[in-house]
Amino acid sequence: MTIHHTDMPEEMRVETMELCVTACEKFATNNESAAKMIKELMDKKFGSSWHVVIGEGFGFEVTHEVKNLLYMFFGGSLAVCVWKCS
Repeated sequence: MTIHHTDMPEEMRVETMELCVTACEKFATNNESAAKMIKELMDKKFGSSWHVVIGEGFGFEVTHEVKNLLYMFFGGSLAVCVWKCS
């Protein structure tokens, strides 16, 4: 896994990365299920409203709350973007 961009406190960043890896491994062939798992657990742990996009070859521009964004790559080309915006 490679972090491309992060704007999160260290403890939250580590937990979020671990969650992303777990979800992507558990649902290796189903990005939608992995994203749903990440979103539901982030909402539960850090409050709503979290958003998650998982896929290959996408660009994005999002408005997010300060200290609530993580963009990482998993397994080479799979990108995971997690952000909070209420």
